[in-house]
Amino acid sequence: MKNPPTENSWQEQVDVDDGRLLIEEDEKERRFSSNIFWAGFNLINAILGTGMIGLPYSMKLAGLPLGILLLFAVAYVTDCSMILLIKAGEMSGTSTYQALVSRTFGFPGYLLVSLLQFLYPFAAMISYNIITGDILPKIFQRIPGVTPGSILADRYFAILSTTIVITLPIALYRNMQRLGKVSLMSLLLTIIVLVIVIIRASSFIGTIPHSEGAWVFAKWNAIQAVGVMSFVFMCHHACFLIYGSLEKGTVRSWSNITHISMIISLIISVQYSVFGYVSFTGFTQGDLFENYCKDDNLATIGRLFYAMTVILTYPMECFVTREVISNVFFGGSLSTVHHFAVTLLVVSLTTVISLFSDCLGMVLELNGLLSATPLVFIIPTACYLKLSSDHWYHISNAMPCFILLLGILIMPVGFSMTILYPQECSHGKEMFYCFSNSTLNDVPVSHLYHRNASEIK
Repeated sequence: MKNPPTENSWQEQVDVDDGRLLIEEDEKERRFSSNIFWAGFNLINAILGTGMIGLPYSMKLAGLPLGILLLFAVAYVTDCSMILLIKAGEMSGTSTYQALVSRTFGFPGYLLVSLLQFLYPFAAMISYNIITGDILPKIFQRIPGVTPGSILADRYFAILSTTIVITLPIALYRNMQRLGKVSLMSLLLTIIVLVIVIIRASSFIGTIPHSEGAWVFAKWNAIQAVGVMSFVFMCHHACFLIYGSLEKGTVRSWSNITHISMIISLIISVQYSVFGYVSFTGFTQGDLFENYCKDDNLATIGRLFYAMTVILTYPMECFVTREVISNVFFGGSLSTVHHFAVTLLVVSLTTVISLFSDCLGMVLELNGLLSATPLVFIIPTACYLKLSSDHWYHISNAMPCFILLLGILIMPVGFSMTILYPQECSHGKEMFYCFSNSTLNDVPVSHLYHRNASEIK
């Protein structure tokens, strides 16, 4: 028969149990901190994406001073909107964007947000492939023996090969957390590309002629620029996925992650915008790397790193499109066979469309205005206002009302201007300043942008 526990042995057992609990709590805290860490990188990756390379183009549309102010404004609105979205989800007891809108506005709202939430990442995936098709052939042509007629210099081959070998296998992941390290790598590559853009800007200033009106405060295409910026910062389609990946997700922890991620993204965005635009002013393309000459060695390194960033960001968007399809058609759960089939279908469709589309600027504008604007400005604020216990005109709801009205104004006006006043797109053409025997003095600067480089010799 066992001896009854003495007071000392009982206290020893209590101390052991307390120690075990402290160790378990410390382990949980470390896992939680690590969880927040990777969630933050996933959010930054979702915010930055490929849109970074189009931000100098938005400065061309708006004018540099006004463009920077608009960039800060769109970042601030996006930050508020992401927090309102998760708050509304907590208020309604829902855990997906579609479920929130369904609970708030019924089945019509559910169909609308599902369509928008599918179209935005779907179009983003197309833009990723367009950039890959722009960049990789120019990189391969720097390899000795690879000529413009080689298969390695073909944009179709570049898109198809990267899709089959890299993006499709990563897109088949089922767990969002597994993309955390991929997102960290993507962020580091984005920073390296930024450093290259800054270095090259110092050599271009004073060498490439400035376009007419390059430094005016504002241009009348500013609303189109907001569309591009909205495309860049829009990550609402991934918010619930990232929030759901947190072990102990709260509105407060989400707010902290959102603020830090947005500040980091804004710092990087401003530098991309300024240094990219001052390099090429009014000649800036929707894909900034289209402005660099093929024989620019440093730009070639930048192209390589940016191509890697784009390829690593692609799977994040595929996660979202697959989740929308899963919620609408499969009740929120995909079997292994359906998971593979849906992923293959989405990737195949975006690949085929990107093979026949090569103007990135137009894709950024339209996707920003038609998909990002309602997902950022209109729907989160409308849901929050309807769920709020205060009247819409209460002072606490002033910011949601302001953001909602902005979205209602920007979306139709920006779309009309994009259709009526499309911008030039010089995909695949060397710019005039890449030709050493071009005579700039003989060609008006205002006409250089619109001419094929082969004519300026």
